[in-house]
Amino acid sequence: MFRSLQQKIYKLLKRSEKYTKTDMVYLAKGGFWLTLYQGFSILTGFLLAIAFANLLPKETYGTYKYILSIASLLSIPTLSGINTAITQAVARGFEQSFYPALKTKIKWGLLGGVASLFLALYYYTNDNNTLTISFLIVALFTPFMDPLSLYTSYLSGKKEFRILSKYNIITRVFDAIVLGVVIYFTSNLFLLVAAYFIANTTIRFIFFKLTTKNFPIHHKYDPSTLSYGKHLSLMNIITTIAGQLDKVLVFHYLGAVDLAIFSFAIIMPEHIKGIFKNINALAFPKFSENHTTAEIKKTIFKKMGKLLILATAITIVYVVASPYIFRWLFPEYIESIFYSQIFAISIILLPITGLMLTALQAQKAQKELYQFNIYSSITQIVILFFFIYFYGLMGMIVARIVIRFISGAISIALLNKAAAKSTSA
Repeated sequence: MFRSLQQKIYKLLKRSEKYTKTDMVYLAKGGFWLTLYQGFSILTGFLLAIAFANLLPKETYGTYKYILSIASLLSIPTLSGINTAITQAVARGFEQSFYPALKTKIKWGLLGGVASLFLALYYYTNDNNTLTISFLIVALFTPFMDPLSLYTSYLSGKKEFRILSKYNIITRVFDAIVLGVVIYFTSNLFLLVAAYFIANTTIRFIFFKLTTKNFPIHHKYDPSTLSYGKHLSLMNIITTIAGQLDKVLVFHYLGAVDLAIFSFAIIMPEHIKGIFKNINALAFPKFSENHTTAEIKKTIFKKMGKLLILATAITIVYVVASPYIFRWLFPEYIESIFYSQIFAISIILLPITGLMLTALQAQKAQKELYQFNIYSSITQIVILFFFIYFYGLMGMIVARIVIRFISGAISIALLNKAAAKSTSA
């Protein structure tokens, strides 16, 4: 009976492909596991947010978010673009690029650790012992925590979404339990930071070892993988700075309490953002397989249109439901409701940039990716400074929406440019 039901679903999905112009069997198979992970991620994120909102003072939570933002900036030397390059290489059968990529990420990541030590020294000279200890902890784990997550890129390139989702679910649950226990017993900031980094690094190391044991690395080596990964990382420098700049600016100009309010305003829309990341993760290996940018362009805008409809529906539901969610789950952050409703508008724009960039990355369109990161990031930095300086917290929210609109327009223009180039070639 179960076998018969599977066959019926398979036939239904195959018939639907002439309308969706998409490999629906692949989408359903991979999408199920990624959606399952996203569900767990949202659930654990909610539970952890409830703990943060009800057990931690706003100032402590705001300072914690500031430390994590700085830690993200300090992880820039770990060459995040290599993760994308590994997914692309593995999808094409070049698996032996994996270990050289890992060594490169750790070697460069040591620079981030050194930078964190200098930051700890700065706070020590300013008599801030809590931040001093916090950044000593960051210095210890920065060179290793992000590189160990490279196994996720390897599994994604092999389209092992079931295994990847299981590992990610366990990771999220483990992190939430560790942080939840620490929050319950103490509001000590550096203990909270230590728990975050120890939990993440430990669980990533375990799944890294399991992945390399269960999926032996063989086949060919692509010498261009590291070069491409470094190019992507260079592109990501300004993007990473721009992505964390809002939290750093809020902390320094408005204070830890306002950063806490801002963080809760965006917390649920950012979880929703993960739905569209799943779609991009499914699209990436497909875009990497024997397609030109011009061929991808023929169908990508139709797919984007359908995703825009989905994003609009999700946004409307969230705007209506958010006041009830906040009053029930986050009563200490009622002031975040209006900011969150405004910020939710940015959800509508997510499918545009995400899908366009996924296509460009899969096609190794380095020039266009450089242009996108430079244009969008510089625009983002300028807009953030202007809106925060003149309009405070609301300016920050509006700036994020304006930035996503501009980034979407730039990504469409660059995909069209890359498609025209591939056609003429």
